[in-house]
Amino acid sequence: MNKQPLHITNGDYLNKYLNELSIVGEKLIWKEMLCEGPAKETIYSKEHIELRHHFFNDFYNVELDLDQVDFVLNEQLAHTERYSEIVLWFEYDLFCHINMVAVISLLQQKKIDLPLYLVCSGRVPGSKTLKALTELNTEQLLDHYKNKIALNKSDIDIATTVWGIYCGKDHNLLKPFIVKNSSFKYLTNCLKAHLKRFPDSVNGLNTLEKNILEIIRDNTIKSKHHLLGYALNYQGYYGFGDMQLKRLIDKLSVFYTEENDAIVLNRTGHETLIGQYNSSHKIDSNMCFGGVNKYEYQFNKKLNKLVKTVTNVD
Repeated sequence: MNKQPLHITNGDYLNKYLNELSIVGEKLIWKEMLCEGPAKETIYSKEHIELRHHFFNDFYNVELDLDQVDFVLNEQLAHTERYSEIVLWFEYDLFCHINMVAVISLLQQKKIDLPLYLVCSGRVPGSKTLKALTELNTEQLLDHYKNKIALNKSDIDIATTVWGIYCGKDHNLLKPFIVKNSSFKYLTNCLKAHLKRFPDSVNGLNTLEKNILEIIRDNTIKSKHHLLGYALNYQGYYGFGDMQLKRLIDKLSVFYTEENDAIVLNRTGHETLIGQYNSSHKIDSNMCFGGVNKYEYQFNKKLNKLVKTVTNVD
């Protein structure tokens, strides 16, 4: 039997695109949302799957398809002798990069020893904006595939270490990887973006929250749906989807009012943006990032690091 590649893709749309282009090989969709919620380093463990199940249920009122999870973890990756290589298809943003380092770690945990390649989109010649894989035209996507990056042992070690740190308590340990050379072209930007997801030590807002309030302040926003469109288009390296940003917009409602078909900042919103006081306690969000609660730490710009939140110091 001729062996074929296994393509691990970041979602249904890309899977469909690859099939339309007759890209040879079996396809496995890895579309978790590991950039939010608790996670355990051992991905195929019962504890990790239960944590993810409860997270989606509690935060998004979504039932995790446990049969599909079991199929991917214990069936599709159980017969890798039929594959010639594994090709990872992920994008430039934090959402994709956390999923990417997780799946690389999973392959190592399952002791799958096959050549590993990465197809990663982002900057494209002639474009001022970063591009998702599904935004590439046929020629561009095929060119990305032709020039896929072979991941070496150092790359794999970096990915598994980053995943282990993410699942731990001290995310300052990610800082050395911001300046470390690797085949992951956008890892530096993603790790910087991640650290700034913790509340700012002055105003208590993380980068995404601050960005949404600034969008309201600087633009004529007619509705939450209108605001969502702005937030999706102007989020930098996060790559969050509708569901995530809708939840965030709702959590920020203490900072704005909806009146006369318009959303405007209230006094609290304005005063928080200018750093008059720290408003982290006003946002009702018990979010975890891997192994740490968002509010256990704050990001100190002067020190360029996470510092323990005072109320959580032992």
